[in-house]
Amino acid sequence: LKIDPGMAFSVRANRAFLGRAVRYLAGEAGIRQFLDIGTGIPTAGNTHQVAQAIAPEMRVVYADYDPVVLAHARALLTSHKAGATGYIDADLRDTSRILDQAARLLDFTKPVAITLLALLHVIPDADDPCAIVARLLDAVPPGSYLALSHLGADLVAAEQQDGLRDLAGRAIQQAPNHRSREQVARFFDGTDRVEPGVVRVEEWRPDPATDHTGRSSLWCAVGRKR
Repeated sequence: LKIDPGMAFSVRANRAFLGRAVRYLAGEAGIRQFLDIGTGIPTAGNTHQVAQAIAPEMRVVYADYDPVVLAHARALLTSHKAGATGYIDADLRDTSRILDQAARLLDFTKPVAITLLALLHVIPDADDPCAIVARLLDAVPPGSYLALSHLGADLVAAEQQDGLRDLAGRAIQQAPNHRSREQVARFFDGTDRVEPGVVRVEEWRPDPATDHTGRSSLWCAVGRKR
């Protein structure tokens, strides 16, 4: 928090964006399948809980490579009896493994919503994150959706970015790769972005009760595959 005083607000705003995006996708867009990659430790308002509150038959597959996350997920993420929930232990870069295992529960001949929240910024350019996203989108039919959030290079001061990279290095973690709004928009090639397009997470279709007291460091968007 000393390095980035707005981090706490960004985390809350990102979680709120997830809820709004899932409600839009399950409600207005009529999606009945989700592939949530980079799950994180389960809290309240997880993807399947929000989605199955709208459509109990929703099928949701979570993927994460952290064994602690997967242990919590298996213990805490219980599906509605009308739907189904699955869990995959895999790194995003092992895209084939994720897709192969997800296909056991999801029907890739029908639209799927892929969510990548606060994940792609830990994938360095050397691993070509745009190609990873393209492979995921290639696996799903037109009418599918992509929702993601990403640390913005143009939303975080250079000295804060340096501080976060230094902190990650000392913690033996993957340093974040901040990317610009234009770079984030490239992940949505081949999709039509849902209004309002690429914006800060707190600005994407905000609820009337949204906290307007801070400004996040995350870009986000939702796009529909053509």
